[in-house]
Amino acid sequence: MNDADNLIEIKLICGLKKGSLKAFDAIYDMYAKRLYAYCLQYTKSEEDAEEIVQDVFVRLWMNRENIRQEETLRSLLFIMSKHQLINAYRARINSPMYEDYVKYQDHISTEEQGQSLEYEEFVNQLKVALHKLPITQRQVIEMSKLKQLTNKEIAIELELSEQTVKNQLSLGLKKLREELGKMPILFWLLFSVNKLL
Repeated sequence: MNDADNLIEIKLICGLKKGSLKAFDAIYDMYAKRLYAYCLQYTKSEEDAEEIVQDVFVRLWMNRENIRQEETLRSLLFIMSKHQLINAYRARINSPMYEDYVKYQDHISTEEQGQSLEYEEFVNQLKVALHKLPITQRQVIEMSKLKQLTNKEIAIELELSEQTVKNQLSLGLKKLREELGKMPILFWLLFSVNKLL
């Protein structure tokens, strides 16, 4: 985007905050196609992608007075789209891993696009790696990641001490790191998040 475009968007944002429908329509024209393409790569459905884009712009209009961005809405709109995708499809496929999948795809650099995984393949590779672990390590990781239980809750359910749970989690993650070494981004997104430890 060049300087002239930047100035135009700054004016449009200012107009949007003041309730200008003309500014809103111009922002829609500026970003709708890009957001649609972004959503379509995950939904694989034109209708669903269109619905998410519409929802994003409805939310933008409803919250126009609270917009803090002054120069560009690009990041805001793509973040809103990501949240809508995660909420809609994590609920639909009933899998907490869908959020990790969207984040994984987002973190792939342009040069690595050829390595992009479909969601089913993403989950399958994780399951294969998990099933190579000893049963206790696998149970601890699955309960922590998929059920999002705390170490204390896992310890109670498996009748282990919290320290044992921590040790098994640490050992399991180490082995998974070795198994998924060819996909460091995938491993980092799945197992280096705070909610796991």
